[in-house]
Amino acid sequence: MIRELVIRLARWTGLLSPTQYPYPAIDITLPGGRNFHLVGSIHMGTQDMSPLPKQLIRKVAQADALIVEADISGNESPFGEPAPLPPLVERIDEQQYQHIERLCDELGVPMYSLIALPCWQIALMLQATQAQRLGLRGEYGIDFQLLTYAKTHAKRVIELEGAEQQLELLHQLPEGGRSLLDDTLTHWHTNARLLQTMISWWLDSRPSVGIEQLPATFGNVLYDVLMHQRNQRWKRLLENMPAGNYVVAVGALHLYGEGNLPNLLNQKN
Repeated sequence: MIRELVIRLARWTGLLSPTQYPYPAIDITLPGGRNFHLVGSIHMGTQDMSPLPKQLIRKVAQADALIVEADISGNESPFGEPAPLPPLVERIDEQQYQHIERLCDELGVPMYSLIALPCWQIALMLQATQAQRLGLRGEYGIDFQLLTYAKTHAKRVIELEGAEQQLELLHQLPEGGRSLLDDTLTHWHTNARLLQTMISWWLDSRPSVGIEQLPATFGNVLYDVLMHQRNQRWKRLLENMPAGNYVVAVGALHLYGEGNLPNLLNQKN
């Protein structure tokens, strides 16, 4: 998602080998009998991404637990009431404000619904609406489908973070998450292509676009906070799991790039 990601993706192409799994996944075994099936999840999906591949369902059925970033199977909003903020027009420059107005017109989003929100929440709402316009829905997201199966079959679910910790991470972004909004506006069209590429990983036997050709959609600072630092925390949590077999569903791009999760887990301590 940053330039380092694009450079290193080709090195990790084998992680998506269609001879192993017909979806983005890799198996990692750690000392002490800890076996992880790492799955590259997409948080919103298309209808033809359901049901999940039978091979993945078998993995979950045989696992001791399903591990996810956060349990998103509930209906409650994680955001709560935003703290009072100056109007958006006072927090961003005029060109960005006009860009958001154009996107709101294009997406059918009332501009007044955004102007009192923090920048990170505006970015997430625009991204979610963009995904919906591309035909993606939350109920077809890979992690949501995995959680539904796990709970239906009384399978243990473990959170790597949880919604509250994810929300706290967003609250800690400088300037109310201005950098996330900046990147969302800058990479608006490349983000749409990235979504379509990741969908192809689940629908096709091999990616329709080469892994090394993924567009960059995050700047360096955001990549460090939202990808690299989280991968480091997840590594420590997974290394402290008891012996067992686990299916681990994380955002697909956590499997690639600088400081990716599989590489961290494979490092010799």
